[in-house]
Amino acid sequence: MFEKLKHRSLRKKIEHNLNKRDVSEINSQLKTLGFLVDEATFQDFEQLYDLSEYFGLQPKDVKVFSFLEVKRKLPSLRHNQLHNKDFNWKGELHNQNAQEFIDKQFDVLVGYYTKKNNFLDAMVAASHANFKVGLAGADPRLFDLLIEIDINDIEAFKTELKKYLTVLNKLK
Repeated sequence: MFEKLKHRSLRKKIEHNLNKRDVSEINSQLKTLGFLVDEATFQDFEQLYDLSEYFGLQPKDVKVFSFLEVKRKLPSLRHNQLHNKDFNWKGELHNQNAQEFIDKQFDVLVGYYTKKNNFLDAMVAASHANFKVGLAGADPRLFDLLIEIDINDIEAFKTELKKYLTVLNKLK
């Protein structure tokens, strides 16, 4: 029962955040890049960090935050990880690292997941990122640009993202 309440509350928060989104900085240049990743479908985060060099960014300017439905029993060294237990039944986030990630003013935030995921959708909706990119299959209301590629084909993603960011004058 609490899971249903949690999901309903998350959907309400998403709607609320969509209505209050500030798009005044949507055309800013790419200086910082953030990724929200569903760990159930993609685990090779090093490839995402390597995009800093491809886009001419410093490695410190690329951040990756992942979501895992259920926390593993084994201890993890990942601090940038979110679980469904980090949200209470009201849909409020109780993870300091995740809150810091949401509050960071990324120039581009990429939702690197293809299926509907209320937890990641709530993070994207609450994010203060200027421009949001998603993969086809995600909620189109959350993103300014949707790219249709295979989630495991990072080379195709890299090429497509660069193409669109160049067209939108986000790259120097």
